[in-house]
Amino acid sequence: MTMNNGPASLETLINNAGGAVNFLRSSNLGPYVFPGIPPEFSNWRAEQRAWNEGVALLEQSYHMTELHLHGTQVIPFLSEIALNKFDPFQELRAKQIVLAGHDGNFIADAILFRESETFFRVVGAPFASDWLLYHTESSNYDVKATKDDNWSIGQRPRHSFRFQIQGPQALELMREITGGTLPDIKFFRMGDMTIADKPVRALRHGMAGTPGFELYGAWDHQQAVREAFDEVGAKYGMRKVGAMAYSTTAQHSGWLPMPIPAIYSSAEMLPYREWLSAYFLESVASLGGSMLSDKVEDYYVDPIEIGYGGLVDWDRDFIGAAALEEKKANQSRTKVTLEWNDEDVARVMGDAIFRRDGGAQFIAMPMPMYATFQADTLLRNGNITGFSTWPGFTALNNKMISLGIVGLDDAEPGTELAMLWGEPGSKRATVDAHSLREIRVKVAPAPYFDKVFKSGKQ
Repeated sequence: MTMNNGPASLETLINNAGGAVNFLRSSNLGPYVFPGIPPEFSNWRAEQRAWNEGVALLEQSYHMTELHLHGTQVIPFLSEIALNKFDPFQELRAKQIVLAGHDGNFIADAILFRESETFFRVVGAPFASDWLLYHTESSNYDVKATKDDNWSIGQRPRHSFRFQIQGPQALELMREITGGTLPDIKFFRMGDMTIADKPVRALRHGMAGTPGFELYGAWDHQQAVREAFDEVGAKYGMRKVGAMAYSTTAQHSGWLPMPIPAIYSSAEMLPYREWLSAYFLESVASLGGSMLSDKVEDYYVDPIEIGYGGLVDWDRDFIGAAALEEKKANQSRTKVTLEWNDEDVARVMGDAIFRRDGGAQFIAMPMPMYATFQADTLLRNGNITGFSTWPGFTALNNKMISLGIVGLDDAEPGTELAMLWGEPGSKRATVDAHSLREIRVKVAPAPYFDKVFKSGKQ
């Protein structure tokens, strides 16, 4: 069934599948695959350690979606949709923009760059760009949008190249490669510089408790810039980070890269579901894991429980503002890091590899996800307390960790929980024939890096 002889809408696909959960549970799309770069440049363990112990180059030119917003009224437009504070938001600054639905549940986040008075970039997973693009088409504000899709959609030249330089030696490397002219850029602000005779702009931020930079420039200039980093970076032992290690960056920082966007239910979201076609990631995404519910809302998260309460402009109306006030007043869950029990992980991996009958669901290294969105049930004393998501192995302390959404009473570091690993009754080709396994997990702080690695406490 199609609409106007075009591709089916997301709403049509959901209805044809018998509901949102059935639709997502029947998709055979596996975990997100980072396009444009190899799985490893050297080996993923050394690449992981580089952003903590030395210096690493993390590629973003190919997998990040960009939405370019032009106009004199971009800020008023965003103020009606995003929950952030925008006064002030000056040129050459950036902020993490957060978007919620009418029910106050989380849709997406991204990094918003203010390049000039009238030019803004939204950079991140496509969910934020899609939601904003949808609203520009019906907006009366002076704002125009152009979407620059990532290479998962099509491999072609893009507006900009983009990569990060991160690690304890990032600042020293940047000083040398800019000929000692690196500007003093404060956190989440931008500055201009010249590298290999090419103009480059950098956003200042960090992954390892030390200054790091996200650099970008004209697509046609990237070869010269990359060659300069290859040459100068060799002096500092710079490692390029491949797709396998890149997929594990979020676990250390406590950032949830792609929670399921709260768009698959509610009457208010119906026009958006009818606007989204089968060509969008939202319309092909999959849901996996041991958490089983007929209600797609049970898989949603909200901005308060995942740590974005401090970004909210409570003095302004925006989509979801009233619902978010209620969630703030009645918060029942929070975000944590989960350390998986070493012995249990080894046992489950052994069962997955060596047992033919009754084996376990395979735990891939370093990223065990096998769906776009994944939720694995968490139990305390046999009672459900939340779910685990976005698992990954960290070579920084040789642990399998994940992010968890748990009840407030179960969020104290050191609390022991049980996670159910597997996907009962799965119909998806990406899932092995298996039986459910229980893995002990221990609550740790989020972000994990700041509270565990940086402090030396484990």
